[in-house]
Amino acid sequence: MLEIGVDLGGTKCAVCLGEIVDDNVKILHKCAVRPTKSVPAEKMLKLLSDDIRFCAQRAGGIGGVCGIGVSCGGPLDSRAGLILSPPNLPGWDRVPVTDYFTEKTGLRAWLCNDADACALAEWKLGAGKGCSNMIFLTFGTGLGAGLILNGRLYKGSCDMAGEVGHIRLENWGPCGYGKAGSFEGFCSGGGIAQLAKLMILEQLQSGKQPALCRGENGMEGVTAARVGEFAKTGDPLAREILRRVGVQLGKGLSILMDVLNPERIVIGSIFARCYDEIYPFAEQVIEREALPAVRKNCRVVPSTLLENVGDAAALMTAKYNYETELEHEGIQ
Repeated sequence: MLEIGVDLGGTKCAVCLGEIVDDNVKILHKCAVRPTKSVPAEKMLKLLSDDIRFCAQRAGGIGGVCGIGVSCGGPLDSRAGLILSPPNLPGWDRVPVTDYFTEKTGLRAWLCNDADACALAEWKLGAGKGCSNMIFLTFGTGLGAGLILNGRLYKGSCDMAGEVGHIRLENWGPCGYGKAGSFEGFCSGGGIAQLAKLMILEQLQSGKQPALCRGENGMEGVTAARVGEFAKTGDPLAREILRRVGVQLGKGLSILMDVLNPERIVIGSIFARCYDEIYPFAEQVIEREALPAVRKNCRVVPSTLLENVGDAAALMTAKYNYETELEHEGIQ
């Protein structure tokens, strides 16, 4: 059977029809990407339902589709299918997204936190294949984790498992998840930009003019992407910024390794693009901080689903939940 995926983000969202066979995903059709901002939840749900029905028609009708997987940033209640006021989706307050899609399309629907959905995709289709215990870290706009424990997605008692960005690593530092010095503060796009601006300001005030930013007027253009680009060309300040990021990443990973004892930690986005500039420093910290047996049993690797991870994650949400429900019915 085929799957329909809905990748619902704060900037844009899209519906796709796909087929997952073994460890391969094939996108059979992708609807036009829809901008999310300034579109009320009710209107967006109607547009997405239209796209879902179109994908179902492409599949030969709803009988050829196992269901709909919805990947969305939290907070949410995956069991009830409710989106609970995510910060990147203002106005989406207690939105019953799965019930809505089922009512409008006749298809079963499942909701999943986007980090959890990406963990499913990397576990089944990407860098986490073959693992029973795996952690996926987003390392993008923010820092969240999806946890695969004992061959199952672990969500926690209220869908809040994996909010590792809230861990405080230092008493002072960039702010992430509303907390200075947090894991997200050091290991996210926004956090890296904050750290870069602080370090640039130090240089400017000491009379230097770093290539990364020649003056305070250019501060708005300092982003994590710019830091990464300059680091790859050998810029000393950019490389020092990512060295500090790597050190803090190593601290956070050591905690996760010691607590959860995973076989693999898969990290996406910025880490995957700047692996050589970040991971060597994280690895040095892991060697000092993590338990020897734990670190020897765990590999830290970049994500392999960078280009289509949103689509793959939503499709995998449908397939995983459909197969899990079949398994439970078989047991009963």
